[in-house]
Amino acid sequence: MKVATVAGPKEPQPIDRHVGARIRHKRMMLGISQEALGDALGVTFQQVQKYEKGMNRVGASRLQAIANFLEVPVSYFFDGAGGQSQRAHSAGKDQVLDLIATREGIRLNRAFAAIKDARVRAKIVSMLEALAGTNDDD
Repeated sequence: MKVATVAGPKEPQPIDRHVGARIRHKRMMLGISQEALGDALGVTFQQVQKYEKGMNRVGASRLQAIANFLEVPVSYFFDGAGGQSQRAHSAGKDQVLDLIATREGIRLNRAFAAIKDARVRAKIVSMLEALAGTNDDD
């Protein structure tokens, strides 16, 4: 029987980092501060930081409280959390989540989502690809 490899005692587990990143992303998309989330949960903003970095695991009841406050199902926090077979793909996903979790990423996402014309969105994507020197036809 093969035993799964786990991170050391001081190193966050990949699933804890993923859940934390999803908490941070949703919180920032809603424009909620760490302090406001902490107040709603009865914890300090430092504790929220630890959850978001995956340094501290979020217990089931606390995760349910976070989901209720952010108005998402608990499953939202596990979306995109792959198993071992998806590790290579997750590196690219981590870069996307890292960008989306920044203030600029949030602003860019909100502004882009506000553009209703699909042709305008496509032209913006083409322009950004030209500026970046990439052409990703996913």
